[in-house]
Amino acid sequence: MDNQDITVLGKVTTAFGIKGWVKVYSYTDPMTNILEYKSWLLRINGQWKPVKVVGSKLQTKGLAVALEGVNDRDQALALRQVEIGVPTSDLPEPDEDEYYWFQLEGLKVVNTQGVVLGQVEELFDSGGGNQVLKVGPCEGSIDKAQRLIPYAEAIVLEVDLESSEIQVDWEADF
Repeated sequence: MDNQDITVLGKVTTAFGIKGWVKVYSYTDPMTNILEYKSWLLRINGQWKPVKVVGSKLQTKGLAVALEGVNDRDQALALRQVEIGVPTSDLPEPDEDEYYWFQLEGLKVVNTQGVVLGQVEELFDSGGGNQVLKVGPCEGSIDKAQRLIPYAEAIVLEVDLESSEIQVDWEADF
């Protein structure tokens, strides 16, 4: 499967116990949404391999998951730091004015004065439910500065996926 058709939803962090269960760090919000997908793709040695989820437990610091064919601790340990993905086509359609983070990566960021501030390199959660756009320089940007711009309604005015652009109320000298 082509990497373009797969969305990464989390990663295996390490083994959990001795029966082949793994600890999972989920990028979904809430973290248990990753369990909505009963079949995952694991990126092992650069190749996506299908695997079925056969059990799960919510732990205080994350999720523990049993995967079909992973029956002992050594097999579970071999999956440390392996990415978990699903076909992008399996994701539910976002509501109007909602976007998946991967849809925003690579978009140009332009302020209300028409100044290109750069393009979105990544998004991250800064805690407390606050998301941040990490914007780096691109062709046509005003400078080579890297910017952290809050992804908040008062600042992000419009997202236009067709023109690959995000309009923000953000000064170039911030």
